[in-house]
Amino acid sequence: MNKLYIGNVSAEASEEDLESVFKQWKIPHSGSFLVKTGYAFVDCPDEKAAMMAIDVLSGKVELHGKVLEVEHSVPKRQRSCKLQIRNIPPHMQWEVLDGMLAQYGAVESCEQVNTDTETAVVNVRYATRDQARLAMEKLNGSMMENFALKVSYIPDETATPEGGPAGGRRGFNARGPPRSGSPGLGARPKVQSDIPLRVLVPTQFVGAIIGKEGATIRNITKQTHSKIDIHRKENAGAAEKPITIHSTPEGCSNACRTIMDIMQKEAVDTKFTEEIPLKILAHNNFVGRLIGKEGRNLKKIEQDTGTKITISPLQDLTLYNPERTITIKGSIDACSRAEEEVMKKIRESYESDMAAMSLQSNLIPGLNLNALGLFPSGAPGMGSSMANVPPPGAHGGCSYGGQPESETVHLFIPALAVGAIIGKQGQHIKQLSHFAGASIKIAPAEGMDAKHRMVIIVGPPEAQFKAQCRIFGKLKEENFFGPKEEVKLEAHIKVPSFAAGRVIGKGGKTVNELQNLTCAEVVVPRDQTPDENDQVIVKISGHFFACQLAQRKIQEILAQVRRQQQQQQQQQPKPPSGAQPPMQRRK
Repeated sequence: MNKLYIGNVSAEASEEDLESVFKQWKIPHSGSFLVKTGYAFVDCPDEKAAMMAIDVLSGKVELHGKVLEVEHSVPKRQRSCKLQIRNIPPHMQWEVLDGMLAQYGAVESCEQVNTDTETAVVNVRYATRDQARLAMEKLNGSMMENFALKVSYIPDETATPEGGPAGGRRGFNARGPPRSGSPGLGARPKVQSDIPLRVLVPTQFVGAIIGKEGATIRNITKQTHSKIDIHRKENAGAAEKPITIHSTPEGCSNACRTIMDIMQKEAVDTKFTEEIPLKILAHNNFVGRLIGKEGRNLKKIEQDTGTKITISPLQDLTLYNPERTITIKGSIDACSRAEEEVMKKIRESYESDMAAMSLQSNLIPGLNLNALGLFPSGAPGMGSSMANVPPPGAHGGCSYGGQPESETVHLFIPALAVGAIIGKQGQHIKQLSHFAGASIKIAPAEGMDAKHRMVIIVGPPEAQFKAQCRIFGKLKEENFFGPKEEVKLEAHIKVPSFAAGRVIGKGGKTVNELQNLTCAEVVVPRDQTPDENDQVIVKISGHFFACQLAQRKIQEILAQVRRQQQQQQQQQPKPPSGAQPPMQRRK
């Protein structure tokens, strides 16, 4: 995606002219400019440079009396279903964008691209070429809140000549915290595997899998001793739907085999001629170990089972969806054997992570969403890029004695929701506190007409993640937010007053980057009076994953500040032997 097409080029423009424009705007390029009549091509060293050229030059820079148009150069064979939409109003709500894009067809994925511009940029994949072409024609140049949208194709390496849907995670509408069919805070039966099997099936086969009045799915559940959730209401209009199977490994495999048999029979009955691969969803954190060094693990599974296995690219990951799609092609028998081997590797990775969890104080909360047992019913698509999450080791919280440092977060919920969070005789909040390993208390109301109540959560990062996830989920389940409305809450964390400037950054740079990266609103109110502990409040607003990522990033900044302080203290000259050490000044 690093080759650029430069349009509206004057006939007088030369290669040297274009080179000087790129040099003037400090945009790197590799190789020379290929200048044709009215247009030109050039290669950039990476995607960042290509995006910079588009952002800085397109529609803004004039050469010999003509304003240049710059976009990705996409060969016709790759002009398939993927579009890039630029110049989106910075404060546009996701729901509005969802509705606008859905007018032109089924959106399979939509992810925000981080750029240096004030306006937003998203990459969108439609289900078909025709839908993408229609969206391109209708949206390019259209006005949205005084911003003219710019739409261009981006290369679709998975494009097929027929333009069929390519592999990749569906789930455009699944933003915000995952919904859980039955939250069940108690322990799950021991017979079940802690990692459910999650598969994607074509939407047209969902009816056959459910059967008349649910008879077929009940029969599968009974025969395989499984709990099966078909998330058919999620992602309206999507080409595929996720199914989550909870059971023993054998039960999961048997249920999966039965579902494949049903789809095959339905395909014959409906004269559906396309191949139906088995698609398994797995959290990105397990995929590297599934692939193995130089792809050895995956190659061995392919050879042992006689299947062809592909895995959706990292670029398809989003903040709301940390899952990769593992596509297995072959006979039903072969696919079934491959499923057993794939899930065996994933379960081994999970068990390894759980063992390491008690030893690693620097585990990043949220990285192992499935491993943390947050989603007993299987989260339907959790769709910005988990690649943005720092790797284990770059933890946000400081640790002492091998244990993660406890954090305090004030989460503000609707006042009417207090009863639902507390539960009958306080049972729900007790269970939640036990499950998360956190202290959870609800502060008294600040007046009779208070619309919000403060929930005080105290615990290490993992406990914060679990507790806040369940609170967001509970508010959604209890209908405190509409069916199509994201649960968005405000959280407050306190930071030392001397560190507030580091959170804001020079000219607000850091806080702006935080907002762009996490999709949360981050505010450090000005003119705050520090409290008795010399701390000030940072306000974070957004959906669950946005809030979590923002909290972790802020804790990471605070950890850096602490480390620098420690280094400065260590570098101070030691007093002569026998001398009284100076008293340390309280920060």
